[in-house]
Amino acid sequence: MDAQCSAKVNARKRRKEAPGPNGATEEDGVPFKVQRCAVGLRQPAPFSDEIEVDFSKPYVRVTMEEASRGTPCERPVRVYADGIFDLFHSGHARALMQAKNLFPNTYLIVGVCSDELTHNFKGFTVMNENERYDAVQHCRYVDEVVRNAPWTLTPEFLAEHRIDFVAHDDIPYSSAGSDDVYKHIKEAGMFAPTQRTEGISTSDIITRIVRDYDVYARRNLQRGYTAKELNVSFINEKKYHLQERVDKVKKKVRDVEEKSKEFVQKVEEKSIDLIQKWEEKSREFIGSFLEMFGPEGALKHMLKEGRGRMLQAISPRQSPSSSPARERPPSPSFRWLFSGKTSPPCSPADLSRHKAVAYDIRRSYLEQSKFGSHALLTQVE
Repeated sequence: MDAQCSAKVNARKRRKEAPGPNGATEEDGVPFKVQRCAVGLRQPAPFSDEIEVDFSKPYVRVTMEEASRGTPCERPVRVYADGIFDLFHSGHARALMQAKNLFPNTYLIVGVCSDELTHNFKGFTVMNENERYDAVQHCRYVDEVVRNAPWTLTPEFLAEHRIDFVAHDDIPYSSAGSDDVYKHIKEAGMFAPTQRTEGISTSDIITRIVRDYDVYARRNLQRGYTAKELNVSFINEKKYHLQERVDKVKKKVRDVEEKSKEFVQKVEEKSIDLIQKWEEKSREFIGSFLEMFGPEGALKHMLKEGRGRMLQAISPRQSPSSSPARERPPSPSFRWLFSGKTSPPCSPADLSRHKAVAYDIRRSYLEQSKFGSHALLTQVE
């Protein structure tokens, strides 16, 4: 037991003295990383009237200096913290954690006031005294619980539980006709202050519930509680059910709107993509069309070339004006007529054949001349 206690004290000292990551200390604000520990408390904290106390040993209070230096393991510093602890929350747990860590070797005793005292001096509670006792018992920082704790601490109570220091926040607590119920504790040098946790308290939680009463009433009606259990009238019950149905319809409408917005957004994205693709394809098509059928397109050049070739093919070839005209040699029969030489005598059959050839030559020449003049007139027109 002594070895286990000394190990706990040494471990607590190491966590305070050891540097954090990258050599940072606790003052730097960097959270320490501790080793994973599977060992934990398996039983709730015992009640004070269930613990055997050895009254044969004398009770001698330790001073603040002795407690700060550290006491032997068999003599822990007994710190007392009291309260109502209604709707036990993180603010209560943090206050008890501070009380537990006031000194290196601390034994934390927590006193919980009864329903009678609380209702007389502070007001009605949500949880009854047994529920509040049980909630404090299961806090990991608590070593002992005092049931039916007194509202004002007396010397007899402090001596009975061998209390060295009393932990509470430093704000004066006026109650029971006193400006500060811890005034005599502070004067005796037994007060160890802790800090309150801002933003969380029993009164804040109750305020939230009262403020949103309709919401929580509807919530519990939906979970199966009856109107009688919730102290809700018949009219309010029907109103809450109607509001619940209206909220369901509104939720469905919102879901449909969100889905329709998503659908419209998808359609818009697809339409934009299609328009962009269509614009790209249309530009390509218009460019290809202009290249083929435009003012300087390939089709116009093809037509010009084809027309030139057709005109060249159907027009007669004319000799250039600068070139000398070629004289056609006269036909043999013509030479024979005008030459001094006499043609050789020919038979009647040969003569008729020569006449027919000369007639064909004249006819073809006339036809060519007529066709050439007609083509020339066509060009001029």
